[in-house]
Amino acid sequence: MSKSEHTLFEQSLKSNDTEERIDIWFYRPIGYRIAKFCARVGVTPNAVTITSIFFGVGAGILFYYGDLWINIIGMLLLVFANSLDSADGQLARMTDNKSRFGRILDGFAGDFWFAAIHIALCLRCMNEGWSAWIWVPGVLAGVSHVFQSAMADYYRNVHLYFIKGKAGSELDNSKELQAELDKMSWKKDFFQKFVLNGYKNYTTMQENFSPKLQQLLQMVKRKYADQMPASFVNAFRIRNRPLMKYTNIVQFNTRVLFLFLWIFIDQVWLYFFFDMFILNPILIYMCKRQEQVSAHFIDQLATNQYDEKHI
Repeated sequence: MSKSEHTLFEQSLKSNDTEERIDIWFYRPIGYRIAKFCARVGVTPNAVTITSIFFGVGAGILFYYGDLWINIIGMLLLVFANSLDSADGQLARMTDNKSRFGRILDGFAGDFWFAAIHIALCLRCMNEGWSAWIWVPGVLAGVSHVFQSAMADYYRNVHLYFIKGKAGSELDNSKELQAELDKMSWKKDFFQKFVLNGYKNYTTMQENFSPKLQQLLQMVKRKYADQMPASFVNAFRIRNRPLMKYTNIVQFNTRVLFLFLWIFIDQVWLYFFFDMFILNPILIYMCKRQEQVSAHFIDQLATNQYDEKHI
């Protein structure tokens, strides 16, 4: 990759702070090439996202079968789906073709993949002699995945907001979303309002899990109106960046590596318990640590630590 090409590649990323190593080394380079091709032929980011849903759901269906070679094809499809999921965001940044609907669609794409995977694994377990009770851990693990993915994505966007500002993140809040909803009509804007209402509820859930963080965000907006002093930005980045590794752990790569392991040893039921009893404690720790970071900066801002006269 030439120097200019490498620069373009870097610009297609969100931030090195929030990118996982395996993404930087593997998924992002593949996504960048897919995005370049799509930009050349006029394919939109939303079309790429929708295509990823078909590949991800197809992968989940193939995990239903007990034949390892069929499962390996499913693994390859899931890897390709995630490459497309990487490409849609890179394409949106490369072509400046960003939209809230695109962000919502991209956010829920993975939920479609893993819903298919959980259903397929439950049915597979029943074929192998498990009772219908396997649906209990299957559903609980699925719910756990939704919360893990939602909070990891939220904390990443919060980090991007603090280090890049409002324009460099995809951070929304439920009050502003509700204000937009109030301007819409169910009769005239049914589909848009239905999607935005679901997204507002999703955002409300994220906010309810992070009360101290909400207090910090409100304080920052009151004091700085999204124009944060460099000293504050640097301090937040240093203290908050270590938490990004936890957002990566509960996201795609870690869970899929272990999913593939459980499939290879033909013990797919372990995936549900890994989700609940390994990833959920990490989620709880991640939320707790983020709240501690937020409390620290609330105290700092209350004493005007980062006002210009202190810089």
